[in-house]
Amino acid sequence: MARPPRLVLPEQAHHLIQRGNNRQLIVQGDADRQQFLDILRDCATTHKVAIHAYVLMDNHIHLLATPAEEQGLSRMMQSLGRRYVAWYNFKYQRSGTLWEGRFRAALIEGEHHFMACMRYIELNPVRAGMCAEASDFPWSSCAHHLGRRGDPLVNDHALFWSLGNTPFERELAYRELLDQGVAEAERRQLTEAVFKGVPLCRPEFLKQLSEQTARPLLARPRGRPLGSVKTPKKIDSDPI
Repeated sequence: MARPPRLVLPEQAHHLIQRGNNRQLIVQGDADRQQFLDILRDCATTHKVAIHAYVLMDNHIHLLATPAEEQGLSRMMQSLGRRYVAWYNFKYQRSGTLWEGRFRAALIEGEHHFMACMRYIELNPVRAGMCAEASDFPWSSCAHHLGRRGDPLVNDHALFWSLGNTPFERELAYRELLDQGVAEAERRQLTEAVFKGVPLCRPEFLKQLSEQTARPLLARPRGRPLGSVKTPKKIDSDPI
């Protein structure tokens, strides 16, 4: 059965993930990482996508991004794939795909879900044991949000700006959010949402969205349907 088209709304934040095929490396050194981010920045600008948070891991990328147009995310990721994969394949004398299928995405709405997703993304290297402090990881937006360096890839969202009236206030408030960490239930909710393409938003927004689309977005009754013996599909616990 073909996958349903992604639910993408212009001027709305979305959580994206793209993984290497069979979890293979998509970068093999800092030069690759810088090239990847430079191409991503150019593609985001060209296709009018604002990147609010990101982390580039060895075998996958997380983005929190808002497209100006419905096709913006797809066009950005397609362009990134064509340009970066061609560069990578030429450099390492390889051929074929680099990605594990198409990228995954979930709509993110409301302050709670937005800040939770941003924290989840930027704490990814800490969960992977790659650093003790998220802001020490040079290939994410965390240092930007804590005022340690400016990042030309990042376009801060209004919800981040609402954390305080000054840069110091925003950085302090976000540091407190990071220090809270990511609870297991929150981590699983964000992971499942992006892999299933399920929006994370306030109940009233979800109800309105469900009424405007043909998708079954509202939660279904818990439990297995009567007479069903099908084993539910397992979702990756964390895309590291």
